[in-house]
Amino acid sequence: MTRSNAVMIVTGGARGIGAATALAAAREGYAVCVNYLSNVAAAEAVVKQIVQAGGRAIAVQGDVAKEADVIRMFDAAARELGYVTVLVNNAGILERQTRLDDMEAARFERVFATNITGSFLCAREAVKRMSTRHGGKGGAIVNVSSMASRLGSPGEYVDYAASKGAIDSMTIGLAREVAGEGIRVNAVRPGVIYTEIHASGGEPGRVDRVKAAVPMKRGGQPEEVARAILWLASDEASYSTGTFIDVSGGR
Repeated sequence: MTRSNAVMIVTGGARGIGAATALAAAREGYAVCVNYLSNVAAAEAVVKQIVQAGGRAIAVQGDVAKEADVIRMFDAAARELGYVTVLVNNAGILERQTRLDDMEAARFERVFATNITGSFLCAREAVKRMSTRHGGKGGAIVNVSSMASRLGSPGEYVDYAASKGAIDSMTIGLAREVAGEGIRVNAVRPGVIYTEIHASGGEPGRVDRVKAAVPMKRGGQPEEVARAILWLASDEASYSTGTFIDVSGGR
């Protein structure tokens, strides 16, 4: 399937890594469904850039942690853009930096609902539509994990790190589960990247604080992560499934 008739859903596509991925995908010929939770202006700005450059894109509001919203998003993408060939499971949240013994149960529920349940629901709907077992024509799922899954984020957000560990396990298991059904499942693990997510943790300048610990001595840019995502989604990665690309400056 050529990219000129390929359709990509990017969850959390309005900002950061998601927006960079949506824009880069459109430049490569994908039609893009930009999912967002609440920032309609940011999502529409991404869509506008794509359309003005001659591409096709739609913005679809939806909470990935809600089953009905996920189904509606996939249905809208298929109806307005065509057969969905790629899912980028990017939507994720973190909360303010703190130790585990200061975290409340409600926080766990919020973080795990978006980061784990949301990714599972989106992957499930992608498989239902892409799998040859269900009459689909195949496709690719790229999960956005995090180096936090390996480093643990002690003293900051162990809950977020654990949620990304779940994504790593899902990537491996689902890849093996659907490998014979025309679907490849891979993941990228970004390191410290200049995005707005750090403000959610209470430290907008976190990348600059910790970059000295990165072997390359700098933070990454969202576009650098997007390039890895697009490679895993492409036919160039046709024999790669259940694998990970660490975009982390060597950390």
